[in-house]
Amino acid sequence: MRIINGNMGPWRLAGKSSLTGLISDNDERAYLEEIKHLENWCQGNNLLLNISKTKELIMNCSKKQEWHYQPVRISGTMVERVDSFRYLGVHISQDRSWSHHTNSLAKKARQRLYHLRRLRDFRLLS
Repeated sequence: MRIINGNMGPWRLAGKSSLTGLISDNDERAYLEEIKHLENWCQGNNLLLNISKTKELIMNCSKKQEWHYQPVRISGTMVERVDSFRYLGVHISQDRSWSHHTNSLAKKARQRLYHLRRLRDFRLLS
């Protein structure tokens, strides 16, 4: 996860890790060094990063929309860049809108209401 104008630091929450990096003045060196540091730390502690499950999300908080960042590579494999992903049950999108998250919650609610209506039709609810 790459956030422009954010804070940098590795987090470990509920079995999932997130690396948030600050990129200012289009200088992504500190962010890429932090990824390299994480990769070296994992190797030094006999841990393996699952690159197929690793995603990169860039959130641009500046008014300028033009940004071209080099792709992130871990152990020589390019990390997939996505527009949105689900992290700890919350859908995060690069445009910082909640529409994807609220649509997914509404879909779940509709599915559950359908099942409750079916139970009511069979008079199984009191």
